[in-house]
Amino acid sequence: MAERIADIFLEREEQTLSPYAFLTKNTRGRDYPYVPCENRTEFQRDRDRIIHSKSFRRMMHKTQVFLFPADEHYRTRMTHTLEVTQVARIIARALRLNEDLTEAAALGHDLGHTPFGHAGEVAMQQCFSPNFTHYKQSVRVVEKLEKDGQGLNLTWEVRDGILNHTGKCMASTLEGVIVKFADRIAYINHDIDDACRAGILSLDDIPKELLEVLGRGHSERINRMVTSVITASEGKPEIAFTDEVGEATMALRKFLFENVYTNPLAKSEDNKAQELLARLFEYYVKHPDEMPELYYRNTKNEPVERCVCDFVGGMTDRYAIDRYTELFIPQVWRGKQL
Repeated sequence: MAERIADIFLEREEQTLSPYAFLTKNTRGRDYPYVPCENRTEFQRDRDRIIHSKSFRRMMHKTQVFLFPADEHYRTRMTHTLEVTQVARIIARALRLNEDLTEAAALGHDLGHTPFGHAGEVAMQQCFSPNFTHYKQSVRVVEKLEKDGQGLNLTWEVRDGILNHTGKCMASTLEGVIVKFADRIAYINHDIDDACRAGILSLDDIPKELLEVLGRGHSERINRMVTSVITASEGKPEIAFTDEVGEATMALRKFLFENVYTNPLAKSEDNKAQELLARLFEYYVKHPDEMPELYYRNTKNEPVERCVCDFVGGMTDRYAIDRYTELFIPQVWRGKQL
C-alpha cells in the first residue's frame, strides 16, 4: 500500500523542525472521534476547517478599529487576521517551528470578535458578563457554535493558541506564543497606517526615538520587529524580542493606546455602537424565539443571556445595523412607503 501523504508530512516534521517545535504526532487530539485524513495532518485540517467556517467569513464585515468606514482601504477583522497569519508564518518558518499549527491558531484567533471591534466587546461585558472576552468567545465559537452547534472539533493545541493569544496568558506551545507576538506586530503597524489615513495621526506625531529604532515605513517597522523576534528566539525554547526593539515596540503600543485607541475623534461613535448592541441584546432576551434556530435551541440548555450574547456578539457590523433598523426605526423614517 502506498504511504499516506499525511505520513510523509509527519516524517518530514521530525527530520526538519527544531527540537523546540511541536510535532503534529504529539497532539492531544480532538474532543470527538474522527477519521484521519490521508492527505493532511491534523493541524492542516484545522486550518481548513477554520477557513471554511461561517465565523471566518463574517470577519470581513467586522470592525478592526474604525467603525464601518466608507474608505475600503481600512483594515477589517479579516484583513487583520490575514496579516497576523502572514507574520506568524514568517517567524515560525525562520525558527523551524510548526507552520501548520501556527497558521491554524493565527487564522482562528479572532473568530469570536464582536461587531464594532472592542466597542462591541465592552457592550457584551456590560450586557452579559464582565468576564466576556473575544478570545474566550473565539474558543466557544469553534467548540459549540460552528456547524450548527457541532463545533469544528479542532485539536487542543490550536484551541490553546486561540485562547492565549492576548494579554498575560501564554500558550503551551511556541507556535501559539508566536501568534501573540504576530498579533501585536500586525495591529501596531496597520493601526498606525489606518490612523494616518483617517487623519488623526501622522508619523511626525510618533516619538522620533521610536522611529529611529523601528523605522519610519510600514514595511520597515514590520521587518525590524519580525527580525528582532527571530534573532532573540533562534535556538531557544522561548519567543521574545531583542531588548531594544522590544522596548520600542511596547512604547509604540502605549503611544497608540493613548493617541488612537482612546482618541475622541477615532472613538467618537463607540458609545452609539455600544447602545445599539445593548438595545439588540435587551430585545432578544425578551424575544429569544426570534433568534436563528441554533441560538434559540441553545436556550433549552443554557441561560437565555448566554445565547443572546452568542447571537448578538457574532453579528457583523452591517447585520447589527440592519437588525437595529428593522426593529427600532419606523419605516417612514427609512424612506419606505407604508
